Amino acid sequence: MDIKENNVIYIKYRFCFENREEKVFDVYIEPKTMILIRTDREPPPAWTRMENFKCPHCPLDEEEYLYCPVAVNLKDVINFFSSTASYERVKIYVETDDRTYFKETAVQDGVGSIAGILMSTSGCPILGKLKSLVQFHLPFASIEETEFRAFSMYLIAQYIKMTKGKEPDWEMKGLKKVYEDIQLLNQNVAQKIADLEKRDASINAVVVLNNFADMVSFSLDEKDVSNFEELFRDLIN
Repeated sequence: MDIKENNVIYIKYRFCFENREEKVFDVYIEPKTMILIRTDREPPPAWTRMENFKCPHCPLDEEEYLYCPVAVNLKDVINFFSSTASYERVKIYVETDDRTYFKETAVQDGVGSIAGILMSTSGCPILGKLKSLVQFHLPFASIEETEFRAFSMYLIAQYIKMTKGKEPDWEMKGLKKVYEDIQLLNQNVAQKIADLEKRDASINAVVVLNNFADMVSFSLDEKDVSNFEELFRDLIN
């Protein structure tokens, strides 16, 4: 694929293991729709069918969608790391058009970072609410960074709604519902992946993503953004 000619968003993950083995995972995203561009032409495996992977709160029509878009997007990363333990140490390089990120960490941190991209750009209407974050992808984000990005994303969306004459949600009640739905989805995905009887790297990656969703939901429940208050002292006083 000619990346520049197609004007796609390109993210490359390179895993360098202690035994000198390398694994490279390429991600291509269509910039207008923010949907993953699949480069394989093979039909999805049976386990990705809606009847096998569907979440209890999925709004998609099974007659129209034969396959779960999240499962289809995750199948490659699950196969990619099926023989890798989540705790294995690895050097990870994440390359984009603008910069390169590096971290020496456990495999699951890198898999979780990839999974977050693949799930939100899958076409799933639940996770699609977060796909704007992929445009400004931050690999290995901390919980605090995730909260900041999620709150900022949602409040920018509310400002845009206001400029269009719509009623904004400054209390972020809608964001709380978004993350509640994502928590339920992540739990289902982790269980479905576990049922495939693979090694645990992909499973633990989804569990990590769900922990982040838990923390965002907790902050919204408690209306507690005190950890950011000091940062904005000059703006709120």
